[in-house]
Amino acid sequence: MLGKRKNKKTTRMDTLVGPQSEVVGDIKFSGGLHVEGTIKGNVIAENDGRSLVQLTESGTIEGEIRAPFVVLNGVVIGDVHGGEHVELASKARVAGNVYYNLIEMAVGAEVNGKLVHTQVPDDVPLALGHVGALDDPE
Repeated sequence: MLGKRKNKKTTRMDTLVGPQSEVVGDIKFSGGLHVEGTIKGNVIAENDGRSLVQLTESGTIEGEIRAPFVVLNGVVIGDVHGGEHVELASKARVAGNVYYNLIEMAVGAEVNGKLVHTQVPDDVPLALGHVGALDDPE
């Protein structure tokens, strides 16, 4: 499942934090953010609905992450808010709560906090074809 996305647009990586880099302070971005180094601050996606944070095995984020799409394979010390999709690869380590709509976790991923499912809007049926199934016994 990990890395195999069907019918999903690939987000262009607009911002790179390299393996020898350390950023101190909050980062606000749009598009894609690829982190191989260290960020000591919050990572916040602009509200475009398509932004992606990708944290590699060598990367560390010490702060909160807020983005529609989050793919982690490194260390996060802080809460993760993935509005659409959170993917935790096998080397992901999160010390904080993970808020998600859809989550994928590989064997070996670690979350030291709560997994909190964000609610689907009320106008979206939970299971198509099951509405009213109990009303008609035939």
